[in-house]
Amino acid sequence: MSVTPHGIHHVTAIARDPQQNVDFYTKVFGLRLVKQTVNFDAPHIWHLYYGDEHGSPTSTLTFFPWPGVSRGREGSGLTTATSFSVPEASLGFWSKHLAGLKIDWSWGKDSSGHDLIEVRDYDGMRLQLVGTVGDARSGWDGVADIPAEHAVRGLHSVELSEAQIDPTAGMLQNLLGMNLASESSGKASFQMATGESGAKVEVLGGVSDRGLQAGGTVHHVAFRAPDLPTMELWQQELLGRGVGVTEIMDRQYFKS
Repeated sequence: MSVTPHGIHHVTAIARDPQQNVDFYTKVFGLRLVKQTVNFDAPHIWHLYYGDEHGSPTSTLTFFPWPGVSRGREGSGLTTATSFSVPEASLGFWSKHLAGLKIDWSWGKDSSGHDLIEVRDYDGMRLQLVGTVGDARSGWDGVADIPAEHAVRGLHSVELSEAQIDPTAGMLQNLLGMNLASESSGKASFQMATGESGAKVEVLGGVSDRGLQAGGTVHHVAFRAPDLPTMELWQQELLGRGVGVTEIMDRQYFKS
């Protein structure tokens, strides 16, 4: 049986100040604070969930706020950009919204040629708002300063930085069934087989300096399985191919 994730389920990162984290993602990005709980493996640390109204898969960015932790360093071995989907026609709104809040931002393009806005949160975590067409997700419309038609729709993609592309590319293609969508200038873009929104992984090669995982960096990226029986089959498939995977863990909010 082939392992074919249905998209990005969530991204989890490390923050330093919990209140600054809440302020940025609710007031600047207009996400809903869906859930406040604790880290299963370290219950003295909060776990904050942001996303759409329901915290739907592909919409959710979560954080472990860890006061006093040092700031991390971007580099190989880390997820170095987390991208969100917004309507293409809304990029002008977002540029004015960010400028009005005195948040530094810059223009860019993704591997598919879509315009994007790049910004960093208060801990320096690199974020992108990618202008897309046809994303049917509704986002969260509970922020007065961000009209529903401009709201963040959900996760768009993640960027992984590596010294060499091939080992990671091989795992994404051969073990996780992703398709190579494009490759140029030291970057390869992979699309998950379902082709749904929030189903892209980009791998940037040639990054020689090793990253440091700490405040303002991504802790992990989680991919979607359609249901528990399928996840159990995928677990056995990966074990059979010599991949070290954990037991299936019940996180109450989901199983992984």
